[in-house]
Amino acid sequence: MWVHVWGFLYNNYFRFWLKWILRLLTGKCELQRLLGGAEAGARRTLSVGNGGAGASRLPRKPRVLRNAVHVEEAEVEKCVRDVMKEKKIELKDTGFKTNLHISLLQISGYKKLYLNVENLRKIPYDSENEEHEEQLIELWNLLMPHENLKARISKQWCDIGFQGDDPKTDFRGMGLLGLVNLVYFSKHYTNEARQILSRSNHPKLGYSYAIVGINLTEMAYSLLKNGALKAYLYNMVSGLPQMKHFHQFYCYLVYEFDKFWFEEEPESIMHFNQYREKFHEKIKGLLLDYNVVLTLQC
Repeated sequence: MWVHVWGFLYNNYFRFWLKWILRLLTGKCELQRLLGGAEAGARRTLSVGNGGAGASRLPRKPRVLRNAVHVEEAEVEKCVRDVMKEKKIELKDTGFKTNLHISLLQISGYKKLYLNVENLRKIPYDSENEEHEEQLIELWNLLMPHENLKARISKQWCDIGFQGDDPKTDFRGMGLLGLVNLVYFSKHYTNEARQILSRSNHPKLGYSYAIVGINLTEMAYSLLKNGALKAYLYNMVSGLPQMKHFHQFYCYLVYEFDKFWFEEEPESIMHFNQYREKFHEKIKGLLLDYNVVLTLQC
């Protein structure tokens, strides 16, 4: 009860006077102190963006400040000028201007990245689409360079971890995004992809490489959708997060899951969901750290 009473008194009375005193002492508004005091990356951007320490404060701000976290990339520069005008911050304060600009770019970029990923996920694999077919064949050639694919519909697809004769049926959940991720990992980390594919054929601890890869695409997608990747991306990219940064996170998941699987030594593939969830919880725990930086260590 007293916690709620204190919270009410602080938010409605004490906080105003505390901010007034701090501005009097420092000569800086709350936003200036926030952007100047927080470390670059996730700590700073989460303080002004959704989910950060500053998010709950924004509804009490003037409209220009409330709208700042919703601007599109093209509006960021103007928004920064409007905020500085509203808060009476001199234009010569280039540090504030730069920091706010970067944070707003990261926030708008995260939203745009999610939309791009979502749009790719919604594209169903189409065997009549030449580009889709070319990517699928490219995946085979990258993983199996010394073995020719005898036919488009073939049991050979099971050799790289698909369920049946035609891989298109396995892309239903994640659409084209599942294929694009598999190809990206195989193209940019070819040796690692081939090694993991080989390990996935282990007589006791083996798993379906492509199916697990698509499953990890769903994991990466869900983490992006619920905002769990914000700290990771804000620390990795000083500006607009791009699709390649999402692909890089996927590559990290593939590489780390393979290590995790063999370290855990499951009794059989029938326990996949149990260990998949355990791995998921591990990744979510890592992403809770504001200083998180996850890189693929080959």
